[in-house]
Amino acid sequence: MLVQPYLFFEGRCEEALNFYKSAIGAEVTAMMRYSDSPQPPSPEMCAGGSGAGKITGNHIMHANFRVGDTQVMASDGMAQGKAEFKGFSLSISASDDAQAQRLFKALGEGGQVQMPMSETFFATSFGMVADRFGVSWMVINPKPM
Repeated sequence: MLVQPYLFFEGRCEEALNFYKSAIGAEVTAMMRYSDSPQPPSPEMCAGGSGAGKITGNHIMHANFRVGDTQVMASDGMAQGKAEFKGFSLSISASDDAQAQRLFKALGEGGQVQMPMSETFFATSFGMVADRFGVSWMVINPKPM
């Protein structure tokens, strides 16, 4: 059994993928746009349709990206404009304090620090930051157990 996060960026998926590539070295392993689908999106999902969505053929229907050994899935969702990521954080482990600082700074570019990077009883470096898309990240270099 495998549990994987699936993030819906509501129209900003490609921007997010490019950000994660430069900020944390993510590798996009798969990407399908709505225009690649043999079945077009329903009129309710399309720009100008009667529904809430603003999907166009250039929007991303599905993508996979890898950060280290972890696969994360992503999409433009219904392209409603503002993604809301609530009630969870993605935790990223650093190999040392310098890498933790680099990751924290890169993820925080254009975002908001939730807890500044500092030493804790469980980590030599730990901090929490919401990136520019609103995804909450916990950056950690854990102390040996």
